[in-house]
Amino acid sequence: MAKRKSSSRGGSRRGFRLQLAFWFNLALLALLAGWFALQPPVRRAEVGKLVENYFEKNKRIELFDIARDIYQLYYSAEFVRAEPPAGDRTHLYGGVPRHVTFPHPVRVLANRGYLVGYCEALESPVWAAYRVADISRLLPPAPRPERFETDVRTAARVSPEDYTGSGYDRGHLAPNYAIATRYGEEAQRETFLMSNIIPQRHTLNAGPWKDLEMKTATSYPGRFGEVWVIVGPVFGAHPETLRNGTAIPDAGFMILIDESDGRVRLQALLLPQDTPAGADLDGFLTTVDEIERRTGLDFLSELEDSAENQLEANRAGRVW
Repeated sequence: MAKRKSSSRGGSRRGFRLQLAFWFNLALLALLAGWFALQPPVRRAEVGKLVENYFEKNKRIELFDIARDIYQLYYSAEFVRAEPPAGDRTHLYGGVPRHVTFPHPVRVLANRGYLVGYCEALESPVWAAYRVADISRLLPPAPRPERFETDVRTAARVSPEDYTGSGYDRGHLAPNYAIATRYGEEAQRETFLMSNIIPQRHTLNAGPWKDLEMKTATSYPGRFGEVWVIVGPVFGAHPETLRNGTAIPDAGFMILIDESDGRVRLQALLLPQDTPAGADLDGFLTTVDEIERRTGLDFLSELEDSAENQLEANRAGRVW
C-alpha cells in the first residue's frame, strides 16, 4: 500500500508541474501577443518569422527562446553598434584571422561551405569559418559519408588511419550537418577532409561540442536569421602528437556572431578536452580576448577598433 501511495503522490506532483508549465506558457503567449500588437510593421515581420520557425520542430526553438530573443534584440545592451566589415562575408565575418603571435605559417583552404586555416607545422587546422543561414524547411541531409579523406592540398597528407587506436575521435571543425543542409552533398563531403579534423576526446566530440554544432545548425539560424561561426583548437606550448605528428589540442574554441540592423553581438566558448558529457555550456563561456591570448590569433580585425574592442572584451551572460 505504501508504494501505491508514493506512486500516487509522484503522479500528482508530475501533474501539477505539467499544469504549471501549461499556464506559464499560456501567460507568456498572451504577454507576447499584447506586445506584438503594439509594434511597428518591420518589427512585427521579424517576430512573425521567429514565431513561424517555432512551429518548425526541426529548428528546436523553445517558447522561452522567443521571449528572451525579443528582449535581447530590442531592449538589451548585448549588441554593439558596428559598421559592416568591408570584406567577403560568404563564410567569414570580420576578416581572415591573423596569426599575430601564432608561431607558424597558416594557409587558407577554400571549400564550398567553409574556409579553413591550415598549419603544416602542426599537421592540423587552426581555425575554420562558416556561415549558417535560416532556410524555410530544414530537411534531412544526404547520408553521412562512410569515410574521411586525406586532403591532397596539404603537404602533411594526414590520413584517417593516423587516428586509429589513438584514443581520439576525428573531430570536425566545420560540421557535417550544418554544411550539408545549407550547401549540399558535395560540400558535405568536403567536411570529411582531414584538413578539417582535429583530435577530440569522445565525451567532448559526441557531447557538448555536438550540442553546440546542432544549436548552430538548427536553433540559432531559426531565431536570428543567420550566424557566422569561427571554430578551432587551442594548443599548449609543447603539444603532444598522434603517431604521425598531428598536434593534440588542449581545448577547442567556438565564436558565434549575430548581426542585426547594423549591430553585432557574439558569444565565445572554450571547451577543454576533458569536458564531461552533459556539462552546462554556460560554464564554458569566455571572451574573444581570452581565445586570442590562448591561440595567438587575431579575430574580427576588419571591424572598427572601438566595436572590435568592445565585442572581444565582452563575455556573454548565458549561452544563446
